[in-house]
Amino acid sequence: MLEGIHFSDVTPYLVAILGLLVLWQYYQLQIMAGRILAVDIFDRSGIRMYIYVTPDDDSRCEVCARAHGRVFLPSQVAKNGFSPLDGTCQRSIPCLGVLVGLYGAWLEARAVVERVRAAKKGGLSLSPEDLRSLVNGQWEQSISADTDRLGIHMIEAVCYEKINQAVSITGYRYVISEVKEVRHLLLLVPAYLRLSLLLVRSGATKDAREVIERFERRFPVKKRGPHFPIEEQRTAMKIRKTYLLENQPAQPTRVAV
Repeated sequence: MLEGIHFSDVTPYLVAILGLLVLWQYYQLQIMAGRILAVDIFDRSGIRMYIYVTPDDDSRCEVCARAHGRVFLPSQVAKNGFSPLDGTCQRSIPCLGVLVGLYGAWLEARAVVERVRAAKKGGLSLSPEDLRSLVNGQWEQSISADTDRLGIHMIEAVCYEKINQAVSITGYRYVISEVKEVRHLLLLVPAYLRLSLLLVRSGATKDAREVIERFERRFPVKKRGPHFPIEEQRTAMKIRKTYLLENQPAQPTRVAV
């Protein structure tokens, strides 16, 4: 029955192309569902967006306050002269802020990635509520959980300082103890600074001193590096340590009987 039918030499190639198109469509659906990570052969970072966060302190300047929650694409961050701020920090000692990179494979994060891609040059800013919704999503069940874990803990710690200090303290402790990769080193100094401050404010003087002493061991005074604290940050830690030493509870004296 099929004896009179002759297949063109290109038919196998057309069938192969069709199969690849079907496979590619399935791959795209899996990415959209957050079941697998999209792979860009030109991007080895595993990051699809950056979020800038800064603690809500009374001393925070207006410029840095406006930058809190801003979202950027990797292509924007890679540009020469990039800054998450729309101006210059107004404090003599710069406000503390951190740019956190995420892949974002869970539902809430995928929505943010799509929004920032659509916004392009217009940029995107997340409200405090949006940020908390992001970190409270089902990120631990997503394929990017291991990639995003430290970043999520950092964002959560910053966002919950005035709502639930215990959550922030736990988050900063986690970051300090788990940072191992070079790309996460920029989280260390902010985590040490905020954790020590929260512990001082909460009256946990012993824990605060231990954190400060760990900071001093981690960042020796005579050493410098791209992710090391600036001089003003070292000075802030010295002041806190001096305060703790001067205000530590007096040791009871033994009276001979």
